[in-house]
Amino acid sequence: MAGRTLRPHGQHPHLFLLPGAGRFAWGWGVQAAAATFLMEQHEPRTPALALASGPCVYVYKNLRPYFKFSLPQLPPNPLEQELWNQAKEDRIDPLTLKEMLEGIREKAEVPLSVQSLRFLQLELSEMEAFVSQHKSKSIKRQTVITTMTTLKKNLADEDAVSCLVLGTENKELLVLDPEAFTILAKMSLPSVPVFLEVSGQFDVEFRLAAACRNGNVYILRRDSKHPKYCIELSAQPVGLVRVLKVLVVGSTQESLHGFTHKGKKLWTVQMPAAILTMNLLEQRSRGLQAVMAGLANGEVRIYHDKALLNVIRAPDAVTSLCFGRYGREDNTLIMTTRGGGLIIKILKRTAVFVEAGGVAGPPPAQAMKLSVPRKTRLYVDQTLREREAGTAMHRTFQTDLYLLRLRAARAYVQALESSLNPVSVTAREPLKLHAVVQGLGPTFKLTLHLQNTSAARPILGLLVCFLYNEVLYALPRAFFKVPLLVPGLSYPLETFVESLSDKGISDIIKVLVLREGQSAPLLSAHINMPVSEGLAAA
Repeated sequence: MAGRTLRPHGQHPHLFLLPGAGRFAWGWGVQAAAATFLMEQHEPRTPALALASGPCVYVYKNLRPYFKFSLPQLPPNPLEQELWNQAKEDRIDPLTLKEMLEGIREKAEVPLSVQSLRFLQLELSEMEAFVSQHKSKSIKRQTVITTMTTLKKNLADEDAVSCLVLGTENKELLVLDPEAFTILAKMSLPSVPVFLEVSGQFDVEFRLAAACRNGNVYILRRDSKHPKYCIELSAQPVGLVRVLKVLVVGSTQESLHGFTHKGKKLWTVQMPAAILTMNLLEQRSRGLQAVMAGLANGEVRIYHDKALLNVIRAPDAVTSLCFGRYGREDNTLIMTTRGGGLIIKILKRTAVFVEAGGVAGPPPAQAMKLSVPRKTRLYVDQTLREREAGTAMHRTFQTDLYLLRLRAARAYVQALESSLNPVSVTAREPLKLHAVVQGLGPTFKLTLHLQNTSAARPILGLLVCFLYNEVLYALPRAFFKVPLLVPGLSYPLETFVESLSDKGISDIIKVLVLREGQSAPLLSAHINMPVSEGLAAA
């Protein structure tokens, strides 16, 4: 286990290793991230320690510096470069240089270099000396590392070679080769990444989830240079952990959220306090994976999906968590507190996590035997027949399916040609018809809702005709004109239908909408009239 101690002003901080391996001084600034990984397959297989600080990754092996990787420099702002070239030739004074740099900083998309930002912070009396000292130097724009994790190279084994994955301030993700420390892949993000979670192998297939400062979680795959899926959160993320196939995200709203790798939300669990840190708990001997969340009230809660497994109460707020092998123990939890404390807890080898209010193991219904009937002679004969004549049966099924589709297409074309549908298919008269029958009988109220669905053209000169059995029904008007139809409005056309039969039978009334001077209807509707309850009761 590696840790870092903060020292008083003027003294270098130290990195210490447990148990009792030693410590070494660190003088390169504040670390942004730390990770252990295997660089090669040669024996002895000693893991290396990678520390990210500023624009560099410092790799240590056996407590000694091994390699230093620096991020590639970014192209400077061309306007800024031109201004410093003019200052080098003494064509502009420091005050003019400051004014023009401030204008570039406010409007340009490419940020200024560190040299220009330091120059803008100086007083007027210090500008000339600064320009004289730095005008001959080339402009350099350097990004910094914000987060770091590891990705298996080509094997999924625990002791396999891993690549470093870096998230940078210029909204990029870099995958480094573990031996040559060259950039294997580069991916772009819409925002600056702060948490990373990877799964898979780089040479085979992998997924990478990045929680960013804009409150979104972006998911990338092996061949994608840009995010494939996006998870929009309602608050800023404070942690990201992958549990099996679920991405668990902690937010500043004191809640845990579970998402699939395609961004679908599965569940939400509310916490009693703010979340300070998150990590994965993996008990390999029992095949258990859970998420640990350290809260501001001193609790460490362990969840499997949204089920609470255990609560650990610490004397102070826990700021970091790590679960894994420590010495000879495979299941050890190491915690650091806000006040500088270090807590180590070893899980009993016989311990079993139980969901709150439940019992361990599979549900009781899983142990119940199903009453599966015995295979009859008919079933066996039918199975043999399907095996022998499977090709012929499939061809027969496909033939019947094609015939069904053909008949459906013919019926659809016939309905369009004879205007048997309640929606017009012609572009000149785009109409829609809807009928409503009200009443118990023997008198029914029939309301036709006719609508002009065109965008801006009104329709005039339409007629409505009713076709019905005159022995069963009587209408006061079986044929009438339709007024002008304004686009977008639904016009109710009302009439009354009198049921003449006392035998409790009903029939269909056809409604036709026609154009004056044309015999073919524009659209039609078949109304199934209800049985007259008034006559039946009489």
